[in-house]
Amino acid sequence: MAHAALATPSVPLTSFAPRQETLLSLTWRHFRRHRLALIGSAVIALLLVGVIFIPIATNYDPGKTKILDKYLAPSFEHWMGTDGLGRDLFLQTMEGGRVSLFIGFLAMLLSIGIGTSIGALAGFYGKAVDNFLMRLADIVQILPTLFVAILLTQLLRAGVIPFLSAGIAPIVLVIAVTTWVGVARIVRASFLSLKEKEFVEAGRAAGAQNTRIILRHILPNAMSPIIVAATLRVGAAIITESGLSFLGFGVQPPTPTWGNMLQHAQSEMDYAPWTAVFPGLLIFITVIAVNYIGDGLRDALDPHHVE
Repeated sequence: MAHAALATPSVPLTSFAPRQETLLSLTWRHFRRHRLALIGSAVIALLLVGVIFIPIATNYDPGKTKILDKYLAPSFEHWMGTDGLGRDLFLQTMEGGRVSLFIGFLAMLLSIGIGTSIGALAGFYGKAVDNFLMRLADIVQILPTLFVAILLTQLLRAGVIPFLSAGIAPIVLVIAVTTWVGVARIVRASFLSLKEKEFVEAGRAAGAQNTRIILRHILPNAMSPIIVAATLRVGAAIITESGLSFLGFGVQPPTPTWGNMLQHAQSEMDYAPWTAVFPGLLIFITVIAVNYIGDGLRDALDPHHVE
């Protein structure tokens, strides 16, 4: 009885087992150590809130003009001044940012979709399929991007494809068509490595079709470089759209974008420099912030990351 009284209650060993981290929590733990990436995330989040809600909250009309208020310098009433038509430049810039960011994200999604599809097919099937798709990628890569973008934009607006002849659709399609090559090469390299792994052979042995192996077995394991590439493509798409709009081949007025705001401001630099400074500054800040986020994700998703 004495021995029974001194016996300690048994504690399951599993209660001392370390808590298993999920991929998401592990990625976040590594990502938050990259301070510039966190600052970039905060900047993009703040910018998204501004460009989405400020024009809506103020019931801003991009076409409304006040000729008597044209070219007013920045003040408490007009934080960024006014343009040549008397429009508040802060609200104009927020409205333009909404269009520019929407084009950037939409073009990124389409570019990633095209590049991932081509890269996956080339890497998985190899041989003739790989050779044909990579030669196609080589042709696209050696073409002058800006010239091709301008040519495609004009062709689409001429009505070659009726439902893509107006609005932002031609710009999104042009950016995606001219920027998918890098993504395709990244995905191809991942597929060439992963398709030889044991889990792929096990899937084949179990009778899985090629489509299922690509979508369910290989693609999820190749997502890390795709996510990083997607992040960096947003900044590249915004710069491309701004360049096209600056040259007059992008989104046409009265729809504002940061690019066509810069185009209109180039003749006003001598007497109203703020009309160019603020849109250009927001392009710069946005692209830098997106690139820092991409750097942080690259470090966080690196399988060889050292603690």
